[in-house]
Amino acid sequence: MKLIKDLTEISIKAQTAVTLGKFDGLHLGHQKLIHQVLKKKEKGYLPTIFTFDRPPQKLLTGAENKIILTNEEKQKMLEDIQIQIDLFVQCPFTKEIAQLEPEDFVKNILKKKLNMGYLVVGTDFRFGYQRRGDIDLLNKLAKDCHYHLMVLAKEQQEGHNISSTYIKELISQGEVKKASEFLGYPYFLSGKVIRGKQLGRAMGIPTANIIPDERKILPPNGVYASKFWVDGHFYYGMTNIGLRPTVEDTIEKNVETYLFDFEKDIYEKEILVELLEYERKEIKFNSIEALKRQLSMDKEKTQEILEKYREKKA
Repeated sequence: MKLIKDLTEISIKAQTAVTLGKFDGLHLGHQKLIHQVLKKKEKGYLPTIFTFDRPPQKLLTGAENKIILTNEEKQKMLEDIQIQIDLFVQCPFTKEIAQLEPEDFVKNILKKKLNMGYLVVGTDFRFGYQRRGDIDLLNKLAKDCHYHLMVLAKEQQEGHNISSTYIKELISQGEVKKASEFLGYPYFLSGKVIRGKQLGRAMGIPTANIIPDERKILPPNGVYASKFWVDGHFYYGMTNIGLRPTVEDTIEKNVETYLFDFEKDIYEKEILVELLEYERKEIKFNSIEALKRQLSMDKEKTQEILEKYREKKA
């Protein structure tokens, strides 16, 4: 997969099959679009994902909406699951791009730069300056610009349209298990293991701590049954998200995972923590001893939850 971040220096000779969108989450609806461009590879097209390097809202309104996946996580996911995308375009969302009329976007970027021969989008797709471009315009431009257009209906599950907005609502409510069902993979957080004050180790509960990307949407503070990936291997554990009010009461949210039966030194390593199920909210205890008793009960409950996942694996 070739990653393209600078459109000024590219000119694709082979025709591409392109799907456009924010692709925040790479959820089941996005995967439906991607699957269609992959099918066009049999007919000689280069499967291509076109997205922007940041959410447009930040430049247009100053607001920064939380995201499900960072650009780096999107790229790693596409590589790890071996989706045979030829081109992954992360177009810089600049003022010039924001003010580009939809017709010019199609002609000067999708056709001139990417040599688009096939386009796959959802029914509600909008693009260009002030979101003036829509499906009707894409249909009109298809003949003059010599491309085929495929418009796919929204993917649904449990009576809901699968969308990043709905998935983020689920995450913000602590419904990480249900969010994962809509994503098509376990909701996760990633980062480099930092060396903290080793308060967990002092209590006999050593943890791997990461500070998640500030742009990521996080579920409510609390305890979660989790699955932890490092160096290509996974381990089960128990993750706490929050401010550690009993022992430290920090300002910055921490993601700390207690790994069952794990003793390796993984400081400075990049890890991925899948949050499988929500257990309880974060609580401030009156003493360290009260916290330790609760953590012991949490571990027992977590082990019960994880048995289901171990059985599935078996």
